Amino acid sequence: MPTDNNTDPNELNDLLINRRENLKNLKEQGFDPFSEENATFEVTSTAKEILSNYEEFESKEVSLAGRIMTLRSFGKAGFANLKDVSGEIQIYVRKDEIGDEDFEKYKLLDIGDLVGVKGSIFTTRKGEITIRVKEFKLLTKALRPLPDKWHGLKDVDTRYRKRYIDLIVNDDVRETFIKRSKIIQEMRNYLNNKGFIEVETPVMHPHATGAPSRPFITHHNTLDMQLVLRIETELYLKRLIVGGLERVYEIGRIFRNEGLSTRHNPEFTSIELYWAYHDYQDIMKLAENLIEHVAKEVQGTTDIECECNVLDFSTPWPRMTMLETVKKYAGINFDEINSDQQARELAKEHHLPVEDFMTWGHVLNLFFEEKCEEHLIQPIFIHDYPVEVSPLAKRKINDPRLTARFEMFANGRELGNAFTELNDPDEQKQRFVDQLAERELEDRLEKHVLDEDFIEALEIGLPPTGGIGIGIDRLVMLLTDSPSIRDVILFPTMRPRD
Repeated sequence: MPTDNNTDPNELNDLLINRRENLKNLKEQGFDPFSEENATFEVTSTAKEILSNYEEFESKEVSLAGRIMTLRSFGKAGFANLKDVSGEIQIYVRKDEIGDEDFEKYKLLDIGDLVGVKGSIFTTRKGEITIRVKEFKLLTKALRPLPDKWHGLKDVDTRYRKRYIDLIVNDDVRETFIKRSKIIQEMRNYLNNKGFIEVETPVMHPHATGAPSRPFITHHNTLDMQLVLRIETELYLKRLIVGGLERVYEIGRIFRNEGLSTRHNPEFTSIELYWAYHDYQDIMKLAENLIEHVAKEVQGTTDIECECNVLDFSTPWPRMTMLETVKKYAGINFDEINSDQQARELAKEHHLPVEDFMTWGHVLNLFFEEKCEEHLIQPIFIHDYPVEVSPLAKRKINDPRLTARFEMFANGRELGNAFTELNDPDEQKQRFVDQLAERELEDRLEKHVLDEDFIEALEIGLPPTGGIGIGIDRLVMLLTDSPSIRDVILFPTMRPRD
């Protein structure tokens, strides 16, 4: 039997037996805590409301429901701590207040049981705000014990696997996920107020296109066809811009059949938005204002503590080109590199993982990723990326080696990717062809295909458009000072224990 709650196996077995005995005794008294009669309980207040506004609640009747976290009995009376979604509050139960029948049920309570109470608010001699219970109802019997309060649930692997326990016993974890919900809500509020509409696009695609990532593959039995789980929402959203929906966004799960790390989970949440008749400069302003708004609304400030750094999300954020960034942090001026061969030789001199197919643009991006990203602590936009690593972005007029693309960084992490969308169907088709050829050179196991339908959509006419994708999980990590992506995903992907 697993001992995830730091309890000796023999002791745990005794606890399980005791809880089953208590359930049996309840049923012998004619009460089944799992029956339909316990399906509802009216709740009028929360623990936090009462504790924060005692003068307003003093002597008033309240009704709460929650989980029993501590029990202290004294013959015909007892104290317990009741925990709801907002926090914990003490309750005081007396036999002469709730009656013999309900007090017998109270005596059979275990830590972790779910109860409903009605009563009045008072303060004990020790000054603790308490509910004097007048009505008591056992709503659910917990047949397995929670981790003891001294040790808690500290094993990280168990916390991720048993998130339901993690949320019960670790208040900071529960608060992180409440904030995650608020972050997404505020992103919606901001964009809706800007005239964007939220849409939904397919999760199952006929083939993998767009992002250079390995897909998960599935099969549709009725159609007898292979499908893949989406690795991006971009191409479907741009089809909607072609169709005349000029401001669209989608929040949803993305699936990439790749590695696990503190920053990567095979399924994650992103927001992508597209704005017709705007370019990547407009998207920069929108993005920084969006994140500033979210920080203020959720955390009450734009100065966010994260891994010993204080990140200033107030606008405007600094902007640097990739060429400027590599020159500053790697000490190399790529404007002085005149050939692909010279760029590859330079990479080898710096012991970077260069491959024979790589061009000037590939190597510039390689230096940026290997030598520069870790230095980008304060929120910043890095813009003008090489065309080789930006297959869906429009070229710069003044330097066709580069594109009108930017990425957002904070605390050394990439937060979002954006560009002025390439809307020339002939160039887009050639970019796709070049991308497929590059993947062949890399000898990738997964094969993407040319999305002819998307090219046809571009031939109908994609208006000038700016778009961005933001990793919501990484943003939540920053705004809640969470070190791992698993800390902000309720049920992260885990390796089998066996």
